[in-house]
Amino acid sequence: MGENSALSDPNANRTRQALKKLDFLIVQDIFPTETTEYADVVLPAACFAEKDGTFTNTERRVQKLNKAFDPPGEAKADWKIVSELAAKFGYKMEYNSPAEVMNEITSLTPIYGGMKYERLNEEGLQWPCPDDKHPGTRFLHKDKFSRGLGKFHSTPYREPVELPDEEYPFILSTGRVLFHWHTGTMTRRVRALEEIYPEGLVEIHPQDAEKIGLTPDELVEVSSRRGKVVAKAKITEKSPPGTVFMTFHFKESAANLLTIDALDPIAKIPEYKVCAVKVQRVSQ
Repeated sequence: MGENSALSDPNANRTRQALKKLDFLIVQDIFPTETTEYADVVLPAACFAEKDGTFTNTERRVQKLNKAFDPPGEAKADWKIVSELAAKFGYKMEYNSPAEVMNEITSLTPIYGGMKYERLNEEGLQWPCPDDKHPGTRFLHKDKFSRGLGKFHSTPYREPVELPDEEYPFILSTGRVLFHWHTGTMTRRVRALEEIYPEGLVEIHPQDAEKIGLTPDELVEVSSRRGKVVAKAKITEKSPPGTVFMTFHFKESAANLLTIDALDPIAKIPEYKVCAVKVQRVSQ
């Protein structure tokens, strides 16, 4: 649901092979993506402007979403799709509106207890909000930490699984640019954003570019033990010597074909920011 794993997962070739092996794959999204290409069924979802409901952000704020347009074609709000699927699987799940969904959440989740749908005005409410009279909690740790003085852990340093060597002498780090979001499913369909930032780049320090013999905007091949991509070089001091930077927004230069799927042992987060690569001029 709204997840383009074929482009966003680390070591994306491994993810794509896994998707191919599935007996049956349903993808629910608002646009075709690299992941829908592997789907047996695509369920068309409504976008944010085409449905009522709520959003919860990392400020702990729950805000009401008011529909501006009807969804096109057979597209439906996520809660309707999930409810209808559940019914077909034999579990009776019936709601008449997202208000009923939200009010069920408040009845089952104490920190949302006072966040009835009708109370969510233009600014929304921030949890904890335990009852109907509570105004919401603007600062979670205003006078003291919610669990007392806090709890700290000493964690020994562990090197990344893959570091540069003679064959792959650079560290690749991936990230975002201001003008695009994740795999560009929505932002790359905006003409103005595409004009500002139309393609993925390989950002490399001038010292490293000189060693390789690169010139600005020259095509380079970046390869790791998992894959390779071709993109234009951007020579910049923003990248430290020995490090190259790429975004993961662009399917034409999919950086996650290169990244490693090694996981942090506690958080299980992949090492998106560190893997070993080599950079070569395409003309070589």
